[in-house]
Amino acid sequence: MKLNVKAFALACGLIWGIGLFALTWWIIALEGPTDDTTFLGRVYVGYNLSPMGSVLGLVWAFFDGLIGGAVFAWLYNTILTCCAEKCGPAESKIST
Repeated sequence: MKLNVKAFALACGLIWGIGLFALTWWIIALEGPTDDTTFLGRVYVGYNLSPMGSVLGLVWAFFDGLIGGAVFAWLYNTILTCCAEKCGPAESKIST
């Protein structure tokens, strides 16, 4: 079954963006805000463990997940199509 590239990309972007946003607020709630540079702060410009950093992280992570999800779904569909052409459709071997 092929993946819908747009829907999969949007789902990945939302999950990664909202996940990073929620994780940032979880850390802020437990340890308080800080301006220390984290590993993700080196990758996502402007991201740090602060309220404004969580919003910037949400935007960066959304687009990162969107692009990554689109590439993954496209690659999955390409490999699936290539294998289906070479191997033929999979036969169901369910005994009744």
